[in-house]
Amino acid sequence: MKATVLLVAGARPNYMKIAPIHWAYRNAARSTLAMEIVHTGQHYDPSLSDDFFRDLDLPAPSVNLGVGSGSHAEQTAKIMVGFERVLADKRPGMVVVVGDVNSTAACALVTAKAQYPDGARPLLVHVEAGLRSRDRTMPEEVNRVVTDALSDLCFTTCRDADANLLAEGVPAERIRFVGNPMIDSLVRCLERAADAALLRDLGLASRGFGLCTLHRPANVDHRESLGEILDALGAIAADMPVLLPLHPRTRQRVDAFDLGDRLLGLARPSRAHPSRGLFAIEPLPYFEMLQAMQHARFVLTDSGGIQEETTALGVPCVTLRPNTERPVTITDGTNVLAGTSRQGILEGLAEAQRKTARATGAPELWDGRAGERIVAVLDALAAGAEGGRRPARAHRAAAPLGEARWSDQ
Repeated sequence: MKATVLLVAGARPNYMKIAPIHWAYRNAARSTLAMEIVHTGQHYDPSLSDDFFRDLDLPAPSVNLGVGSGSHAEQTAKIMVGFERVLADKRPGMVVVVGDVNSTAACALVTAKAQYPDGARPLLVHVEAGLRSRDRTMPEEVNRVVTDALSDLCFTTCRDADANLLAEGVPAERIRFVGNPMIDSLVRCLERAADAALLRDLGLASRGFGLCTLHRPANVDHRESLGEILDALGAIAADMPVLLPLHPRTRQRVDAFDLGDRLLGLARPSRAHPSRGLFAIEPLPYFEMLQAMQHARFVLTDSGGIQEETTALGVPCVTLRPNTERPVTITDGTNVLAGTSRQGILEGLAEAQRKTARATGAPELWDGRAGERIVAVLDALAAGAEGGRRPARAHRAAAPLGEARWSDQ
């Protein structure tokens, strides 16, 4: 009998991380796994969810919890309640969570406490483990720390993540350095991205525009910080067009703070041939976003994944944050930390462009084969093969799933 593996995704960055794992599973000659996708519904807008499943050749999830939006507590609680029912119904041998969103931490908590009536319990696996910004004001940092502390197996994307986990007391046998699955998705999809219509529709030339993404609460939830960033983008856009695909959260804040006069609309398809200006556009499907990143003269972002993708593409990246959980994109890549002040952003852009000219290549194991390495380890674990020994759990047994129980924990 094959081991059931639940592959959990909830938000847009998760899809590019689960896709290479599912591709490798489908391509495995004699897999010992039976893999299913569980979608928590944390991102439910079609432009942030459905389009990505289609573009990434992923099957429809076997379960969609449909949790939607809400506060961190509301969203996390809904996911936990729904996912506990999924575990009780499917009784998987493994649960694989990816990244650092609320879905990641919520499903990790449920899995770590789970025990089936026969005494068996699922193995918790975290893909993209060990990343640290050292900033606990970031909800994502809390999610990372919690998930790694609970996980039985930590798959890492870079060597500094291994060092972080070891420093926190995670045993070496629970850590596997496998490379970056998000880069697998990029490598596989670049050819199809070349056929996207974005640049043609907008009349943009390669290296003739800038690209910016904004979504983090620390940047967009306060009028002063969002206004300062838009001021810097406006100064940059005085010389060339800068595209700003508006995340739903950012669009809401721009409207609420009455900052829309800083943005120009750009209809599609328009062949507008914009020569300068900050243009707000709808969120981009994956292939169009890849095309935009690959051909942009520079990218400004507060996203973690885009720091990695621009490093792999050799495109200057300015991170609009005071810190990053992905320092390898600075030491080995094209990324520069700029903060959120107007002056810092302008200086960061100049530095990123100088730095990119000296870049020498992608970090170790960012080679498009991380998904294969992950599935090989999971297969070995399921088969009980030597070298695939099930890591010892560090946490206590819990009450069986599906049984009524009282708890004071």
